[in-house]
Order: sequence, then structure tokens, then C-alpha cells
Amino acid sequence: MATKAKTLDYGKKTIWDRIYVVEIIKGMMITLSHLVRNMANLRKGKVGITYQWPEIPMPIDALWKGEHRLMHREDGTPRCVACNCCTTACPADCISIVASDSGDDEVEKYPVAFDIDILQCVFCGLCVEACPCDAIRMDTMKFPEAAYEGPKLIFDIDYMMSNHPPGVSKISEAIY
Repeated sequence: MATKAKTLDYGKKTIWDRIYVVEIIKGMMITLSHLVRNMANLRKGKVGITYQWPEIPMPIDALWKGEHRLMHREDGTPRCVACNCCTTACPADCISIVASDSGDDEVEKYPVAFDIDILQCVFCGLCVEACPCDAIRMDTMKFPEAAYEGPKLIFDIDYMMSNHPPGVSKISEAIY
């Protein structure tokens, strides 16, 4: 048994319904109200969401995670003990550590190479949270610089040991 297709009757549309004049006018009124509101804010001196960079730098939130840095011990060596906790916690798999024996009884291992591929990093901060000895931090308040070549965007141990914000101690305040 075949079923008959059901047709819906929307009624007869007027000329105004067919050419959408009312809807066009409503849309234009919304656009005009946004324009008037933005112009009034400009006259009051309020700046919108557009920043005139680089003349006026964009404000950085205090919770923003900046570039990575490695903390120092009192003797200038990295605090990292090459435990690979940060490598394990990293969801982007962008951290690589090569460990070596330190010869010191207090510190078993130290990193010979500590590289972070910034092109793969998602700046989640899990490496900072996973570090048991507070060796890595993301509090530099610096943006990673743009480059045309990928190898320039791999932070090595030398860069991260010297990547400290001005006025901040290279040696951690926490007791290790």
C-alpha cells in the first residue's frame, strides 16, 4: 500500500513576505545600532577589542603561561633531575630529554639535552605541574617569536636556562 505524500500549506504569502523587506530592515537596524554604540564608545575614549599594536601593546593576563624556562641551583646547574615526568605528562609529545649520570651523590642524573619543540607545544602547563622538583616554569610572560624555519623554534637547554624575565631570580625560592 503506497502512502500519499503530505503537502504543507503555508498560506498565501504577501509581496512583503516574498521580498523579505521587513527582515532586511531589521538586519540593517541591528547593524546601525552596533555602529552608533561603537562610535559613542570611541568618543568616550573607550578602546574596543582592537589594539594598535605595536604602538599600544596588548595587556597580558596574569594567568597567561609564557615561554618555558629552567630553574637553576645555587651552583648554576639546572634543577632538572631528568626524571622524564614532564615528557610523560606532555600531551603534544614535544619535550625530549637526554639524561646522564652526574657523579654527585645528591643528584643522580642531570639533563645533557632538554629540548621543547614550540611548534608542537600547546602551552597547557602540564609539564610544570608534573615536575617534582620545580625545575621547569612557564612564567616568563614572553610570546614565542615567529620564525620561517622550524629548527629555530626548538628551545634547547641553553636557551631555557637563560630565558628568565627581568627582575626575577634564576634560583627558585622553594627549597629543594
